[in-house]
Amino acid sequence: MTLAAEASSTDSYAAALALLQDRRLVVLTGAGVSTDSGIPDYRSPGSPARQPMTYQQFVSGPRERQRYWARSHLGWRRMGSAVPNAGHRALAAIDPELLITQNVDGLHEQAAPELARSGRIVPLHGRVADVICLSCRTLSPRRALQERMEALNAGWAEAHADVESRPDGDVALEETQDFVVPDCEVCGGILKPDVVFFGENVPKERVARCMEAVDALADTRGEQHEGKGGVLLVAGSSLAVMSGYRFVRRAAKAGTPVVIVNRGATRGDGEATYKLEVGTSEFLTDVAQSRIGGSGRA
Repeated sequence: MTLAAEASSTDSYAAALALLQDRRLVVLTGAGVSTDSGIPDYRSPGSPARQPMTYQQFVSGPRERQRYWARSHLGWRRMGSAVPNAGHRALAAIDPELLITQNVDGLHEQAAPELARSGRIVPLHGRVADVICLSCRTLSPRRALQERMEALNAGWAEAHADVESRPDGDVALEETQDFVVPDCEVCGGILKPDVVFFGENVPKERVARCMEAVDALADTRGEQHEGKGGVLLVAGSSLAVMSGYRFVRRAAKAGTPVVIVNRGATRGDGEATYKLEVGTSEFLTDVAQSRIGGSGRA
């Protein structure tokens, strides 16, 4: 980086902090926020290649579900032990109007239980901690299913302890034909993690809730807004999929400032007011501290 580019980057960092200091915020997070918790992402340089199972594959037959659950059984043991990092804790302190996350790890809920209880965390793609039956639609905790899989597949985890971790609670494992997959205890139906697979759509009501919050950022009326609109802050997402990118497009079209913090190019760079290629934990911590020192809600 040249001295001029470095100075420009420093100026943008300071300007972005100033913009975020006292504005209403809607925050959209991606996998980059959880890497400091030891959960790998799949878009930054050096990340493992991603080969996610689609919904159509999952429901195509028992062999595919066996492959999914065998790998997920191992990946869950690792993801389930992850704890929130400084970025998650900073977002809890920032206390945004709405926190939209593309992550399924549940770390935002752990870091900000009050925000979660108030309904201001939207897990856009669901939570891997929940399991749903595709027949009777019963929801159950993943930990309970994990215990059933442990009992049915004694020694499996220990025999494959050295396999490579992948994003979203997956691992690099091909030989899964001996793994026993439990059925729904209520009706004997097919169990699926309550997450949005590739090939599925995000529930309409979930998208509508997020759109409403993004649209509200453009409102400058009323004494409580002091003539200022809000800001959409994107942290740790490449915005490669439309499920998240649509909110950036919506905000930019309404004239709402967009700040993107991500290492590497994103699909929304052209709409960003500021694009910062810095670590999310460090930047979010600075945002929280600036709002505590200023007039923001944190």
